[in-house]
Amino acid sequence: MLSDARRDGHLLPSTDSTEIAAFNKLAEQWWDPTGPMAPLHGLNQLRVPYILEQLQAPSDVANPEPATPYDVLDIGCGAGLLSEGMARHGYSVTGIDPAERNIAIARQHATAHGLDIDYQHTVIEHLPARQFAVVLNMEVVEHVPNAEAFLADSAARVAPGGWLFIATINRTLAAFLAAIVGAEWLFNLLPRGTHRWQQFVKPSEVRSACCRAGLIPVVAQGVAVNPIGPRFRLTRYTGVNYMLVFRRPFSVE
Repeated sequence: MLSDARRDGHLLPSTDSTEIAAFNKLAEQWWDPTGPMAPLHGLNQLRVPYILEQLQAPSDVANPEPATPYDVLDIGCGAGLLSEGMARHGYSVTGIDPAERNIAIARQHATAHGLDIDYQHTVIEHLPARQFAVVLNMEVVEHVPNAEAFLADSAARVAPGGWLFIATINRTLAAFLAAIVGAEWLFNLLPRGTHRWQQFVKPSEVRSACCRAGLIPVVAQGVAVNPIGPRFRLTRYTGVNYMLVFRRPFSVE
């Protein structure tokens, strides 16, 4: 159902009807660690500890920290892998996704495991006005038609003193070879057609959009992939997969 993802008859910056249809088809297999979403299961073992570490690390934003437990917005939550990972550590999580079947599966899985997660079938543009201490935008930017507008909308949801985490794929030849030729064609880690190279986003483009929205860059981190497993590890090289962390300063009276 795409009505939630349209404005005046046009798709919003965070939606692509082809992408939504593809993820709806995959929804039933999302929680299978050996299925098409195996790379996300591998990523989750890396990104949840990384996010928790960053939230606990000293910051150069010289203001008191927001009260814990943090409220978290997981944009493009799929069937809830990352949302559940954060909820299991005591965070209050809202997960949104434009694929209706994803949200149905996410709700079923959370209920079955006794987790209270607010899942909503919607897009960032239609989410009721509210800011969050932590906004997660992980493996989503490369799937939206207007990355700049989508990043601006995501940044606007970060509360004063809060964090924005972004994970995506760089627009480089190395990324084309690794994320498309390797992951989709050679090793079959992902369904063919999952990614489009022209929608990959450079770190400098992400920083520009987020800084214009009033956020401060905190750290950049590359992610290396071993196709056996697959397994993931942190690296300094950001030419393929990378994560960026931003914070919004507290307002100065």
